[in-house]
Amino acid sequence: MHQQVKAVGLLSGGLDSTLAVKLMMDQGVDVTAFNYEAPFCQCGGGGSEAVGAATRLGLPLHVETGGEEYLRMLRNPRHGYGSGMNPCIDCRILMLKRAKRFAQKIGANFIFTGEVLGQRPMSQHQEALRIVEKESGLEGKILRPLSAKLLPPTEAELKGWVNREQLLNIRGRSRRAQMDLAENLGINEYPCPAGGCLLTEKEFVPKLQDLFSHTRRISLRDAALLKVGRHFRLGSNKIIVGRDESENTVLSGLDEGKFTYLEVPDCGSPLTLLQGRLTKKALVAAARLTARYSDTREMRTTVHYRRGSASGKLDVDKMTDEEASSLRISRTRKNSD
Repeated sequence: MHQQVKAVGLLSGGLDSTLAVKLMMDQGVDVTAFNYEAPFCQCGGGGSEAVGAATRLGLPLHVETGGEEYLRMLRNPRHGYGSGMNPCIDCRILMLKRAKRFAQKIGANFIFTGEVLGQRPMSQHQEALRIVEKESGLEGKILRPLSAKLLPPTEAELKGWVNREQLLNIRGRSRRAQMDLAENLGINEYPCPAGGCLLTEKEFVPKLQDLFSHTRRISLRDAALLKVGRHFRLGSNKIIVGRDESENTVLSGLDEGKFTYLEVPDCGSPLTLLQGRLTKKALVAAARLTARYSDTREMRTTVHYRRGSASGKLDVDKMTDEEASSLRISRTRKNSD
């Protein structure tokens, strides 16, 4: 009996990767989905969109998370950054190295992705695709079903594991061809058709630059905190002010006795986290920021603070817009609440 061909398909849960998986399944390939959750990807927390897509397609899904290895790469990517601090080529290489190890573990014949030639300016032109293949150790082995007819035949095609004639020749940034194909294939749910990465966002990049400038070794917790609250810098101190109850909850869950927490009692108040050495100057600045973003109408108010088992309170004036703007970590230092 002929043994069924096995493949690992990179699945984000977006439109392109979902279509690529469906095309391979329709060719009788036994597909296992692989999702690499990079710390700054916005395509669903915890790989949730990949989980949803895999469930709808009836596929097993293996999820891996980018950790310290990813953060080390991000600080100094070999192939540089894109429009922001997005190391798209290096990120892709790391992702495919992980997928390769997984494919070898389960005995898959090949790996495929939902990449479309010319869709992303940094990572999906022909030279970038070639670099990614070579440096991930997968030269000539990565099938891209949506653009395969525009690219040299891969091992999967040359060995007859898939029929090249049933593959596609989609090119460019328009999603019209993919949306039409999805309709024809009966695929109606694709919540993240264009993907998304915080590293391309102008408001996020300065926060990461600031973190690199002041922290020698970045942890996953440091990376996660970049997504929470308003960020301010006062010398070696960093101040994070929660925006809402959900962010206050995230910040409160970090209490290890290493941070100072501040809030205004008996009114709607942000929870503020003060990082770094506790000095009077830093404490007063954090207290004034806390007062500024609280619901109190009084210009002067009492702010409570705690660090581990120690606690206290300060009477401070609310920080002005101009003062807050001067401390805000942003490209323009312009207040953007």
